Amino acid sequence: MTDDQAKAHRAWRSAERIKRLSDRVVGIGPFGLGVDGVIAWVPGANVVYSLGAGGLLLLEAVNAGARPATIAKMAAFLLADSASSSVPILGWAVDTLFPGHSLAARSLQKDIEARHGPSLLEDDWLFRRRPRREGPAKRPAFRGVRR
Repeated sequence: MTDDQAKAHRAWRSAERIKRLSDRVVGIGPFGLGVDGVIAWVPGANVVYSLGAGGLLLLEAVNAGARPATIAKMAAFLLADSASSSVPILGWAVDTLFPGHSLAARSLQKDIEARHGPSLLEDDWLFRRRPRREGPAKRPAFRGVRR
């Protein structure tokens, strides 16, 4: 794997994490709710999160060498998502339901797959846990206070 491919696949993984965190922490069928949807109802925090996560996605796109058309498409999705956050109540509802970060991340992932092929990751790459350190097999049980 070349250096450009490795960098692109790291960007693909980062985009997947941002996509799931922003728009799909809880999923019910085709609909999902993420941090962006919950924070949409907190004035000020909604715009900060939306712009921050969007900025990270655009930075990953630039670092991965995405095509300018892909970056423009991502920026349009993210601008629409962030702009809706500035309108009280109705805009917050739209922001909750509009998966702007997910659409932008998917655009980046498609661009990376078209140029570098699919990512060669194990199925558990997103939720991989660190191995436990060596030590006693079990912790001592809490016995409580005797009276």
